[in-house]
Amino acid sequence: MSEKQALYKKSLIKHLYFNEKLSCAELSTLTDKSLPHTARALNELVEEGVVLESGHASSTGGRRPQVYALNPEIMYVISVAMDQFITHICILNMANQVVARVERIELALYTNPKALEELGHHLTQFIDGSGIAKEKIAGIGMGMPGFVDGHKGINYSFLHSSHESITNYIESVTGLPVLIDNDSSLIALAEWKLGAARQRQNVMVINISWGIGLGMILDGSLFRGQSGFAGEFSHIPLFTNNKICNCGKMGCLETESSLQVIAEKAVKGIQEGRTSVLKNLSPERLEDTSKAIMEAAVKGDKYAVELLSQAAYHIGRGIAILIHILNPGLIVLSGRGALAGRLWLAPVQQALNEHCIPKIAENIELLISPLGYHAERLGAAALVMEHFDEMPMHRKKQELLYA
Repeated sequence: MSEKQALYKKSLIKHLYFNEKLSCAELSTLTDKSLPHTARALNELVEEGVVLESGHASSTGGRRPQVYALNPEIMYVISVAMDQFITHICILNMANQVVARVERIELALYTNPKALEELGHHLTQFIDGSGIAKEKIAGIGMGMPGFVDGHKGINYSFLHSSHESITNYIESVTGLPVLIDNDSSLIALAEWKLGAARQRQNVMVINISWGIGLGMILDGSLFRGQSGFAGEFSHIPLFTNNKICNCGKMGCLETESSLQVIAEKAVKGIQEGRTSVLKNLSPERLEDTSKAIMEAAVKGDKYAVELLSQAAYHIGRGIAILIHILNPGLIVLSGRGALAGRLWLAPVQQALNEHCIPKIAENIELLISPLGYHAERLGAAALVMEHFDEMPMHRKKQELLYA
């Protein structure tokens, strides 16, 4: 097979991954290739077991076209979803289903100069224990907080190392291609390609977590800014509260609205005697504490609802600024905080009602992500597949994929 043919087949695989099922005509349009050329490549992929015939499309009059889907087990992606405290590693198939276990690692990024080496060690152990041949793994996608330069493979905030770059180091220890990006950008990518923002042109995706991140889809493209650092929504200076933020400045949005701040307020409130079903909260166990607060709020606990409502209103104030500047059509609340579901909507909408010019905000949709806590995991996998047709493929992997 020529290199040109292999590249075109990779392009078909990429489109089928993001669209689940497509007809030959749809693939021909998406790839800007003729129908006979596309049909020939599709037939070869079907014969090779890479693509499956998956029934027929809905009738629009006349003969219903055959549709095609990827064989879910033909290839896999390793997804690494990191935050400041916890890292999750998993393997996803081509239907974005988790294969085997999800590994949870306590990996503090703020205070651990050996975090990158520890991550590399965990990854090699995870891959070796997965039972999946490296030739069947398309690559490793990694989402992480901080100022991330995906092109250089560097995080200017975390995972500092004497190695040339994060990507080069992880590639050297795993033998697999690696791509990295900011966690909020990957959450936006997941929502845009696989979630609530599909087919939308102008969307703000809010990542509610230990900070308040932002991913922006503008004019049908993921917007990263001049240096790739666009979306530092957490650090909009909204308050005169004299609270020092993690960035070193004071009064940032996250000082009153992040899940970390909500957890700290809850612990303090319970200690001061606030009535609540919440018990045994600890600021040292942020993941468990924030989850308990959101679950209690969903069940109607008054104090938990109050905490989330206060934070949501402040997030809404920040979103009002975005609306006046960028005029999006859709706001998606995503990330870890989406566990609280619709409880975010009313106070965010209240803030928009109070702080937005009505004409600018009148047609904006406000949605809770259907992907929620899994968005970063899916975004890391989507990052690999977004670049699948550009990534070099080991000869043995190519022989296996296009046998």
